Amino acid sequence: MNTQLLTGLVAAVGLMINFGAVGLAAAQDGHTGHTEHHRHADFASDRLHVRIDGEGGRDIILIPGLSSSPEVWDGTVEHLGSGWRVHRIHIQGFAGAPVEGNGTGPVAAPVAEEIARYITENHLDHPVVVGHSMGGTIGLMLAARHPDLVGKLMVVDMTPFMGAMFGPPGATAESIAATADMIGNGMASASPEQYQQQAAAAVTGMINTESKRAGPLQDTATSDQQVSAHAFRELIATDLRPELPKITAPTEVLYAKFNDPRMTPELTDGIYRASFANLSGAKLVRIDDSAHFIMLDQPEAFYSALDAFVAQ
Repeated sequence: MNTQLLTGLVAAVGLMINFGAVGLAAAQDGHTGHTEHHRHADFASDRLHVRIDGEGGRDIILIPGLSSSPEVWDGTVEHLGSGWRVHRIHIQGFAGAPVEGNGTGPVAAPVAEEIARYITENHLDHPVVVGHSMGGTIGLMLAARHPDLVGKLMVVDMTPFMGAMFGPPGATAESIAATADMIGNGMASASPEQYQQQAAAAVTGMINTESKRAGPLQDTATSDQQVSAHAFRELIATDLRPELPKITAPTEVLYAKFNDPRMTPELTDGIYRASFANLSGAKLVRIDDSAHFIMLDQPEAFYSALDAFVAQ
């Protein structure tokens, strides 16, 4: 990947910041306005809690992204309807949830381990796992590190090594660590006013549908800035490409063209093909006319892809 392309890719992630990518941290949730009847799972964890919709049928786990709440999946839950028992993850420290165990250090990797424990303790039979953005990273971790637990995996708009966007060609987790520290520290030390200002700008770039932006803004405002900073630092420094061959579950990756005029659909396709080259059999599907939140900008295309995937 040449320097010009890499620069375009960084810009494409969406108003990523002056002090360290607060943008993506800020824009990981959305509300459709639909409220499902649900209950909380009887599962003790200081990393997450689980909202359950539906009483029976197949199990599906929905994992939202950074600074996001389960409401980003409201439309998906409504679309799935009867026949599914939906387990929506709410990560501690995000969208009003108390910080608890996510106060320091990594977030995604411990949350993946807790989801594995949740699956085991609740005797879920190879559930479908769907993760958006950071939730996609968590899904990849879960499927690679616990391949016997996951039935199918759908990753929504996330690559296995986001750090490639922040370094020269050939960047590795080790070579990008200092940059990850700088970005994480920049997010953590920004004033609340600066953080929220950057977050509001980022939401605009990551959700094309204006009516869907209020939820992300609300959830960012009620997420813990330090937890988001730690988690984003972890995402930059985590390279899951070597672990992809461990994934045995059928996997589909939905993605949108990077939001930069220099990044054509063909260039975006090439980046995703290269990123997931180690995952044999993975299906890559570009969803056009969408920003980062595919399930909000193009819900019918998202539902159609999800329906076809779970029916296979």
